[in-house]
Amino acid sequence: MTQGGKQGGGIMLISSTSVEMLQIPVTDGYQAAGRAVDANWHVLVRVRTADGIEGVGYIVQPRGDLMQTIASGAAELAEHLPGMDIRQPEAIWSALADRASWVGPGGLLHWSLAPLDIAVWDALGKLLGQPIFRLLGGYRSEVAAYASDRMWYSVPVDDLQGVVSNYAAAGYGGVKLRLSHTAPAAEQAERVRAARDAAGPDVNVMVDATLGWSYTQAVETGRALQEAGAGWLEDPIDHRDYAGLAKLRDMFDMPVTGGEHYYTVAELRNCLEARALDVVILDLARVGGITPWRKMAALGEAFNVPVCGHVVPEVHVHLLASVPAGDMVEYMPRSTEILRNMPVPSGGKMAPLDAPGHGLELDEGAVSRFRV
Repeated sequence: MTQGGKQGGGIMLISSTSVEMLQIPVTDGYQAAGRAVDANWHVLVRVRTADGIEGVGYIVQPRGDLMQTIASGAAELAEHLPGMDIRQPEAIWSALADRASWVGPGGLLHWSLAPLDIAVWDALGKLLGQPIFRLLGGYRSEVAAYASDRMWYSVPVDDLQGVVSNYAAAGYGGVKLRLSHTAPAAEQAERVRAARDAAGPDVNVMVDATLGWSYTQAVETGRALQEAGAGWLEDPIDHRDYAGLAKLRDMFDMPVTGGEHYYTVAELRNCLEARALDVVILDLARVGGITPWRKMAALGEAFNVPVCGHVVPEVHVHLLASVPAGDMVEYMPRSTEILRNMPVPSGGKMAPLDAPGHGLELDEGAVSRFRV
């Protein structure tokens, strides 16, 4: 824990911070992007003011690799927060990023910055008595939600249909299947048909190739998937192949989507200038938190491209509700076990918690149990 300045002259100064790492076991292990997943790893940050306001932020990954390094990076950056004004999140983000600019932009720097930045915005919302979605613009009060959990390629088709059917019954307008990097196109298309049969005509069956294909493979499999009724093709090829993505976008009627692997405004600008994607998906941790997320969402709006969020729906729903370009929230919660009030979509819509900051309340007993 780091400690520092007091409130003075009406300026709300950060007085202390803390950083901890959590390991939350998953109930049923699964394979994602070819890797086994048995836990969700968190770096959890608290930022406190001299008047006792506490802001909370966290990032989460289904892999433990380098999470200790990220926690150490966040703790080192947090040492410079005491004495800073909680009302200046842009200045805080810039000051911290400048201190470690030699390892950025992007990469471990952004992963370390993100939970700090989220905690600062949470504290600012609590200070002003406003939820984050209103602080950032308050464009809408709810966002369309699609379901994204428990539809991995490792799930047998019969089980997949059961999961999809349950999501459809719950009112979701879309479900997202993960695809194989190596399976034949016909086999992958058959999973889409099975999902469509289970979902019914009013649910969009979306697919995510997790950057797993070559361009040639994307053409072949994409055609088969489109014929089978897929309504969204995410991350078919390497996210840096803007020309290849643009060709696929022109080739298919279904939207070609992606973007969760972009760290910076410049990367996203290059993508959008190449007309490479129909829908942009932003990852809150990779971009470095709420402060840069706003700028990247504005860039999507400037290019008339809808913006979605990658996981962390309980925070992303605030951001998507705040901007005109905000489109859909991906409902795949990974932090339910440490929260007392994880928001849940209803009728295919998800509303941000209408409480100061992000409104999320930690279950301190659970945090203690899962602390590494």
